[in-house]
Amino acid sequence: MKTMTCRQLGGACDHRFQANTFDEMAAMSKEHAMEMFQKGEQAHLKAMDKMQELMQSPEAMGQWMEEKRKEFDALTDD
Repeated sequence: MKTMTCRQLGGACDHRFQANTFDEMAAMSKEHAMEMFQKGEQAHLKAMDKMQELMQSPEAMGQWMEEKRKEFDALTDD
């Protein structure tokens, strides 16, 4: 199991996620982002705006995802 924070995954806080795979980690991050969106949490909304800009370019988004996947893979197990 590995740990990453919301901030490490492009978010705005130090909420910690623990998962065995990057895909699990990404799903937890997405769920957290949706919760923060529903609460109208401003720092997360700003982070989401940045992600929306990144998503305008499939190439840039793919590169970002690959970098995060590599970061996850480089972590040691908890």
